[in-house]
Amino acid sequence: MRSRDITIHSSATVHSKARLDSGVWIGPGCVIGEKVSLGRNTRLESNVSIIGLTEVGTDCRFAPFSSIGTEPQDVGYEGDETVVRIGDGNIFKEYVTVNRGTVKGGGITRVGDRNYFMAYSHIGHDCQIGDEVILINNATLGGHVIVQDFAYLSGFVGIHQFCRIGRYAFIGGFTVVTQDVLPFTKVAGMRPIKIYGLNGIGLRRRGFSSERIHALRDMIKILYYSDLNTTQALDKILLTFPPSEDREEIIGFIRASKRGIVKKTAEKWESESE
Repeated sequence: MRSRDITIHSSATVHSKARLDSGVWIGPGCVIGEKVSLGRNTRLESNVSIIGLTEVGTDCRFAPFSSIGTEPQDVGYEGDETVVRIGDGNIFKEYVTVNRGTVKGGGITRVGDRNYFMAYSHIGHDCQIGDEVILINNATLGGHVIVQDFAYLSGFVGIHQFCRIGRYAFIGGFTVVTQDVLPFTKVAGMRPIKIYGLNGIGLRRRGFSSERIHALRDMIKILYYSDLNTTQALDKILLTFPPSEDREEIIGFIRASKRGIVKKTAEKWESESE
């Protein structure tokens, strides 16, 4: 472990069986467990705890007091060996917590690549996080939550167990989410949460063309701002729009929903979504 290109501070506690790739940097006060593996050029600043069967990819960064790989917060957990698997290029800021999976939930908590988790955010057991997701301070994911690529969760957002957050979705601060959030949309609020149309700003920042944004806008308007029920709206979308990746994603997401999707709309379509 102590090859010339691995740095371990004298006050860190690193199990002799932990696997450290080249360029790993472990700062003062860190604790690394027996079954942990850290990928190339991953850096732990100080007082970071990574335990359990936890696999970390390359070029990840862990700020002080982040805690990764701890037991799931599930009353039915009985000490089973489960996993946290983290991809490449992720940033975990201060006091971020990530729990291992449960056997009944598939046994793995998974984090993709290039995600940014700000201070005090929490990833519960069996969560599945895509790529380039952002969790702002104190955002909290209950167990079994799926957050798809490029989603943005603002501060103090709470996601109920088993909910899904679609790609490119934006969730406003202090929002409590108890149903699935459709891809490309913007939601906010508590009791009830409301949809505020398309996440137009986020899509433009991600390089979506005007034509693509306009098509998505029109699909969302049919779903949420017409007098049609969900089945009728999906039928109309299928008839109105030619096959496309976006069309199929929206339809597939709704049809696969088990908790239902956020449906209550704001009083009017927000102009910035145009």
